This record gives sequence, structure tokens and C-alpha cells, in this order.
Amino acid sequence: MPFRIRPQTFKVRLVLPALLAAVVAACAEAPKVVTPPPPPPAPTVSLSPRLIELASAYRHYVTNTTAIAPAFMDGDAVATSLRTGAQYEPQQLAKGAIAYGAVVALQDRAFVEGVRIYAKDPAQRRQVAYEILKDPAYAVGLSGSAGAAGLVISALGNDAQRLYDTGKSVKQAAYDIQKQPWSKADVPGREARLANAKSLSAAAMAGSVDETARLQLASTGAAPLAAPAAQAVSPPYTQTVVRALAVAALAVLGEAGDANVSTVMGLVTEPNVGMCMNMSKLNLYQCLAVARPHYEDVFCLGQHAMMDTGRCMIRATGLPEPYEARFVPSQESINKGMQTKKAPAKKRPAKKKG
Repeated sequence: MPFRIRPQTFKVRLVLPALLAAVVAACAEAPKVVTPPPPPPAPTVSLSPRLIELASAYRHYVTNTTAIAPAFMDGDAVATSLRTGAQYEPQQLAKGAIAYGAVVALQDRAFVEGVRIYAKDPAQRRQVAYEILKDPAYAVGLSGSAGAAGLVISALGNDAQRLYDTGKSVKQAAYDIQKQPWSKADVPGREARLANAKSLSAAAMAGSVDETARLQLASTGAAPLAAPAAQAVSPPYTQTVVRALAVAALAVLGEAGDANVSTVMGLVTEPNVGMCMNMSKLNLYQCLAVARPHYEDVFCLGQHAMMDTGRCMIRATGLPEPYEARFVPSQESINKGMQTKKAPAKKRPAKKKG
């Protein structure tokens, strides 16, 4: 029986290989869909421990000095309070105020979120950080800066005013305690007391462990500071406020940690405030050099260690400086004083002996 090829079978055998080849070709030509990797997460908000320690030392000085009570009972109490008031290095205190201002600025959620927008893209983050380091005022243009600036001005301004007001009370005590005999006695070891004040002024300050931990948590948002509400403040700002905002912005960008701390430390240096505090210390030294009784030491403490330093800090925030009116007697009081003076008694002529 002769072999016969069925037409249907032959067609199937021809079509299947062709169809398979077409499918393979189509698959080969189709572009491969590659899922891009997810963007890197935005860096966490962080401040270098060195900056936190500066802020803690600043707070330690303000807390201890504003706790000085003007009711002095003896010379030892005066000496202890004088050591407390003199115990700050001017440049470190000015840097600490800026570092603390940065922690305060990080409490403004609108400011943090406004800066975080630029932290998501690595290239943009580095560019914004570069601009801030080149010119700290760049941070003023970031979203939410006015609210953060208001918090900084309020926090530093309240500290400064409390220091000034407490110093004013201590200065008044210099006059009040003169009724007590001990206050008029000469201070023992006057030269050593002056040398000790200079030594304290040159030594680095340290903050308390508890305060350092509190500020560390506050800087990351884990435990916000219980700061009073403050209104947003529009620019211009002082350099202290501008630099506090700049450091805070770098912290949100992840550029204020240990890896960049040497660069960021340049932002917390503000020469004008440091110079003002240097002058306060020089005035304190001159006052102590000539002071002899205890009540004069109280005056030096209140006026120069506290009021002058507080005034420098108030100036650093841009708030109005306290006005101390000079006493100028009126003509009426002068005339009244002259009228109450007793005229010298006239001597009677001596009687002639007969």
C-alpha cells in the first residue's frame, strides 16, 4: 500500500515550528522591565555630641547663675556666688548659645519638614548643605524658618533677661547689705580671689549629664523641649539666630554629625557676641581689682558678671536692650537740699575783760 501524506498533518507540522519561532522572536525583542531600586531613606536628624555638650554647658551656666539669691548672709556666701557668676569662658558661652538655639529650632516641626524635603535626594541634600556652609543666611530662606527663629529668639531672650534681672537684684543687694557690719569688712585674700576669677574664666565649662541627655533627645525629636509658645518672627535676624537656624538645618540634612563636626563648628562662632562677653569679663576683673569690702564684691558680681553678660546675650537675640536711667537730680531737689542745710553758727565776739 503506497505511503500517503495527509495535507492537514503536513500543514500542522509546518505551522507549529513557524509559530514557535515567532513567539521566541517576540520575546527576544520585547524590552526587559527593570524595577528601579527604592530611593535611599532620608537621613535621621542628628547633632554631633560636641554641639550638644556646648548647648548643655550654656544651659548649666544660665541655670546656676540665675539661681543666685541676693539675700547674702556672710562673706562665704558672696565668694561662692562670685565663683558661680564668673565661671564661664566668653567664647564658649557664645558658641553654646548658638548650639542651644539650634536644638530649640529643631522643635519647630514645620521648619524640620520644610528642610527634610531637600534631604530625600542625595545630590540635592549635598547642594543645600554646601550653600548653608558657604552662607549661613541661606537657611533663612528655607520653609518654616520664621517660626523656628521665633522660638530661638524667645528661648535665648528669656535666658538673657532672667540673667540680667537677677544681676540687677544682686546689684541692689550691694547697697542693702551695707547695714550689716560683716559686709563692710575687707575681703580676705583679694589677690587670690581675682586670680581665681581669671582662672575660672579661662577654663572650659561642662554641662550636667542629665541636661546633656535631655538636649540629645530633644534634638532628635524623641523628647521635645517644653518651650513656651512663640510667634513667628520675620527677618532680618542677628548672626546668633541665623547661625542657630543654619546648624539646625544641617542637622535635618544629616550633615551636622560627627563626620562633619569640624566644619559645622565654624558656624557656631560669632565674634561680636564673644567680644561683648570679653569686655564684660575685663570690667569684672577691673572691678574686683579695686574692690575691698564684701559689699563691693557683690556689686561687681551683679553689674559685670551678670547684668553685663545678660545684656550681651539680649543683644545677640536682637531684642531691645534694657534701659537703665542715670540718676540726674532735678533743680527742685537741689534747691530743697540747699534749704535744708543748716547755716553755720556765727561765733559770738569774745567779751573783753574789764
